[in-house]
Amino acid sequence: MDTARRGLAGVWLKTIGLTLVLLLFVFPFVFLLINSFKANTAITSNPLSLPQSLDWTNYRNAFEKMNYTASFINSLTVTILGVALISLFAAMTAHYFVRNQTKFNQYTFMIMVAAMIIPFQAIMIPLVKIYGTLGMLDNKWALIYMYLGFGSPLAVFIYHGFVKGVPAELEEAALIDGCTRTQTFFRIVFPVLTPTTATISILNVLWIWNDFLLPSLILVSPQNRTLPLSTFSFYGTYSVEYGPLMAGLVLTILPVMLVYLFAQRYIIQGVMQGSIK
Repeated sequence: MDTARRGLAGVWLKTIGLTLVLLLFVFPFVFLLINSFKANTAITSNPLSLPQSLDWTNYRNAFEKMNYTASFINSLTVTILGVALISLFAAMTAHYFVRNQTKFNQYTFMIMVAAMIIPFQAIMIPLVKIYGTLGMLDNKWALIYMYLGFGSPLAVFIYHGFVKGVPAELEEAALIDGCTRTQTFFRIVFPVLTPTTATISILNVLWIWNDFLLPSLILVSPQNRTLPLSTFSFYGTYSVEYGPLMAGLVLTILPVMLVYLFAQRYIIQGVMQGSIK
């Protein structure tokens, strides 16, 4: 009987603990949501109070001032192309490293892995200076190119572990049947890596879509701004439009939250397979 009571008490403690953690993570979004329907005076006087009514004025102002449609297209273009290039080139690089175990490839892989520990803040000033002299600033394609460079090391590292689990006999059989190495990769290896690709893609979507620092250094013109940069429109010299700002933040994070909710099973699947390998 005592054992059963202790087990029940343990379950209740875990439930309470997990509930508290859930509330801790949900609170910032709830705070953002309730204040997106309030005026500036109501937000500054009591930010934790509930809105008196669902006034959509802040959302209309945010949609217009952020130039939401153009900013959304910019974010979508940068995110889709950046994620696609990172996934493709990282998978090809990892496959080459695994199937060609030379000293040069081993050292190159180690350098790529070591590059992950270099903080972006340490290189952002030289980065802007060098690419500024090359005329590559205020360009979405330059931003995509930089995301490819910064996102590839982690993706190569993850793919490297999964490619090791792909039997080389599958590729040898495909080569015997007449496939080229390129066809073997895209018809045999890359489809097997689909769960890994989904995991890497989702993580990079969350990173690129929400990134503020790198686009703020590269994109200058208002027509090239991504959604996180467009939220800066509500900051004046001496004041901040808190209501439209909160609404703009909700509009910015809502698409990527929907993507994550629908694709979270792929993240769990990829992590589970990675732990097994």
